[in-house]
Amino acid sequence: RVIQEELLARLRGEDGGGRIIEADEFLPEAERCGLIGVVDRWMAMEAVALARRGRPAEVNLSARTIEDEELTRALADELHSAGRSARSVVFEITETAAIDNLDAAREFAERLSKLGCRFALDDFGTGFGSLTYLRHLPLEFLKIDTSFVRNLTRSEADQALVRGVVAIARELGLHTVAEGVEDAATLRMLREFGVDHVQGYLFGLPRPLAPA
Repeated sequence: RVIQEELLARLRGEDGGGRIIEADEFLPEAERCGLIGVVDRWMAMEAVALARRGRPAEVNLSARTIEDEELTRALADELHSAGRSARSVVFEITETAAIDNLDAAREFAERLSKLGCRFALDDFGTGFGSLTYLRHLPLEFLKIDTSFVRNLTRSEADQALVRGVVAIARELGLHTVAEGVEDAATLRMLREFGVDHVQGYLFGLPRPLAPA
């Protein structure tokens, strides 16, 4: 059962038609040129707009965005006016973003979570301070990184790590989300381990946002 959609950014080529430019091609350049805030703002506002129309949406935020007081105020205003619909918005913060400025990440998450939206720690397990973030951020979801899921059925080490993440999440009252699920065998194993939610190409490929 689909309970959430994650918004992904893509660009069209200069001709406006042909080539679709993937996020990993243009987002680093947006970071370098100081334009990542523009991208994040548009994506975040789109997520809130979708939630208002009854369509739960999830969106990633960069380190620069969570330190942007102007954008935080704008998001707070949108979430406040969204009322109960704000509950349908999930903001993802990566470990990389959190490690850049943990105090800013905590302040940002605490301020907006009071307005109803929820937070996920993305790419969990890929950094060195993962457990620290669990103590300091008001999270509801832990997203298990694709690197631990891709070879799950063949790697005993990955199996042990995923079971460990599930156990930690349960102790803290958090929901787990396994990213990068592409085959039924992996899905069965994740179910056996008690993972709460999954996402990946097994369920659908990225596609243009359809009208609500």
